[in-house]
Amino acid sequence: MYKPFFLFLFPVFLMVQSVSAQLEVTWQDFADVNFEPMYNEKYDVHFLMPKFGERIKTYQGKKVQITGYFLDISGTGEVFLVSANPMASCFFCGAAGPESIVEVNFKERPPFKTDQVVQVTGILELNGNNVDHCNYILKEASGKLVN
Repeated sequence: MYKPFFLFLFPVFLMVQSVSAQLEVTWQDFADVNFEPMYNEKYDVHFLMPKFGERIKTYQGKKVQITGYFLDISGTGEVFLVSANPMASCFFCGAAGPESIVEVNFKERPPFKTDQVVQVTGILELNGNNVDHCNYILKEASGKLVN
């Protein structure tokens, strides 16, 4: 009597697990990008624009998770990043490139402080043309402190 019931429940359990699971991405995954100079009319200047590789494109629109250093680059709690490096070594200080940061749009304002190690989960957007935002953006994000 119980066997048919469990045979029915097992596939349902697998479907729920796959829908709710997020993909763990690494900083190496984000490095799957090249940059080419392109003229931007709005700012009347050339910017290095991303050309995303096939591997990172597979994560577009998916729920992903990344671990890195939390950065509040606005200082006022308006612009949040997660970085492969702490603030003193971030891309804008010369030690890395734009592929080493992810802009994060949290569902709720996070309690984190700059340079704390966090694990952030959200929907990945690849931004290939808006120079006012990072190349990688996590939307609807949540996070937790890593000890």
